[in-house]
Amino acid sequence: MDSRPGSTTSLIRTVIGLYLRRAGGWISIADLIEVMEQLDVSAPLTRTAVVRLKKKGLLVPHSRDKVSGYSLAPEAEAMLGKGDRRIFSARHMQPDDPWCVISFSLPEELRHVRHQLRRRLYWIGGGMISPALWICPDFLADEVEDILNDLDIRRHATLLRTERPRVAGELSDAIAEWWDLSALQTLHREVAAELSALLADGTAPTDAVAFARYIRGVDTWRIIPYIDPGLPSDLLPADWPGEETTALFSAISTTYADAGWDYVRSVVGVLEETT
Repeated sequence: MDSRPGSTTSLIRTVIGLYLRRAGGWISIADLIEVMEQLDVSAPLTRTAVVRLKKKGLLVPHSRDKVSGYSLAPEAEAMLGKGDRRIFSARHMQPDDPWCVISFSLPEELRHVRHQLRRRLYWIGGGMISPALWICPDFLADEVEDILNDLDIRRHATLLRTERPRVAGELSDAIAEWWDLSALQTLHREVAAELSALLADGTAPTDAVAFARYIRGVDTWRIIPYIDPGLPSDLLPADWPGEETTALFSAISTTYADAGWDYVRSVVGVLEETT
């Protein structure tokens, strides 16, 4: 989450994540500019965003038949696959599901890594019990392992699989301290309002319009399943808006996904979906 939803870089990342693999793993810069224009992104802004994504290791230049274009970087496949699972198959804890507690102690020479670790634990939905003790649903344990290995600090951390934590007082009160539930509620409501607006027009859109609405819908929604870990409903406020937001995103997908793909296929010349 290194780009703000709705920004040019975020929108183009969403386009690439949704369609580049389905289109055979390559797109010409001309076609990419054309589809981005449906999102009111100019050619210069698209080119600038592509440069950023090259630096981030998502795209690599690749010409075909003397046509300039881009392919996915080899390491991007796994990253996008992980993103697909998070965005389109958001998981939610049941009351008896296990938890993962992350304890770490970094030596002084690695103090610069502490902020990176805490930031990345936050961005997968972790809650902070104390600065060096974090908690998340156990189904996120593999992602925690990936973060620790990526930062080369696995030897400095211990992951504990546990049943429902026992605290002094109500666990729901502790949950509200470990996660900023108020901020999450606000985010849910903001996302729900944007998704509702994309569905407000009851007329049948063209494929190009459906594409633009679908991209904006996915781009708006995708922050939710990252920082909302899907905590058990009995530990959340009674008016928790998560189900509403999830239902709206499902409606966005049902309404616009197929027509959006038809538009992209018409631009890039894909006759059959690549599997």
